[in-house]
Amino acid sequence: QVQLVESGGGLVQPGGSLRLSCAASGSILNIYAMGWYRQAPGKQRELVAVITSDGSTNYADSVKGRFTISRDNAKNTVYLQMNSLKPEDTAVYYCHTDLKSPLLPRKPYWGQGTQVTVSS
Repeated sequence: QVQLVESGGGLVQPGGSLRLSCAASGSILNIYAMGWYRQAPGKQRELVAVITSDGSTNYADSVKGRFTISRDNAKNTVYLQMNSLKPEDTAVYYCHTDLKSPLLPRKPYWGQGTQVTVSS
């Protein structure tokens, strides 16, 4: 069974920084793309950033230049460094990955979500 465990959320003032982590564990053969989504109250879940297995990245326009996604393939972990945070970044952030387990077809997995609140 595969699990994604997120950490690093919390309360931060505008202009501050946070670093989210998401570790995949369990029976894993291969991890493809890893990424972060967020969902604010009353809004649809949206893509924040994604990183492929070869390190290519893509960001939502709203976070370009402020957020950086990275991954440690040896640890099956993806990170999201968030700088210059704004109140509109407040949301639940979800880790997402696309991976292959020995007994299952390639499929997507989601973390449980971590709250990020940007407020003074």
